[in-house]
Amino acid sequence: MLFRDRQDAGKKLAAALGYLKGEDCVVLALPRGGVPVAAEIADALDAPLDLLLVRKIGAPGQPELGIGAVIDGGAPLVLRDEELVRLTGASDRAFEETCRRELAEIERRRKYYLGNRKPEPLADKTAIVVDDGLATGNTMRVALEAVRRRHPRKIVMAIPVAPRSTLASFGDQADQIVCLETPEPFGAVGYFYSDFSPTEDVEVISIMNKHAPSDAHPR
Repeated sequence: MLFRDRQDAGKKLAAALGYLKGEDCVVLALPRGGVPVAAEIADALDAPLDLLLVRKIGAPGQPELGIGAVIDGGAPLVLRDEELVRLTGASDRAFEETCRRELAEIERRRKYYLGNRKPEPLADKTAIVVDDGLATGNTMRVALEAVRRRHPRKIVMAIPVAPRSTLASFGDQADQIVCLETPEPFGAVGYFYSDFSPTEDVEVISIMNKHAPSDAHPR
């Protein structure tokens, strides 16, 4: 195994990101598994920690097939895969209804995890986007697009483990990519952790309370 658990992966990733110490950084975690990894980075860099809440917009009758995504972060961003929308025959009305449901779920989760905390501003800062690993990379892809539209000075994608083919597909979507391991064959992210048990909501809330700004009220 490459990592004992997500905390171990976060510590190792934080060491690789030490060159960012002293920069004006914001660490952005993809819940839920990315949160304990990102927390270690935020601690090491003395940087604020925030969440990127991404929800897939599923095709009618095929909810597992993402024809778009909606991402929270101040002003929610909706992305459409026009080719898949066309191929699945999804109507604009169906897309918009699903989008509304997912936006409501994002709002529910943000309040659940963060209370009334405002999203961290990213303009002219270094945004470090973190997950516990990549397989297809689809969620990370839309998250990076959402972050880019918030005008950070630089985007760093930071992940403990990913297949080489997935990393290669990211091209210029991030200004820097830090990935500790690219094993082949890959399989699944959990194969490379001794403990890959699910990150529970209570752990996310605890971590975010610990990293709350001084003027915010803990959950």
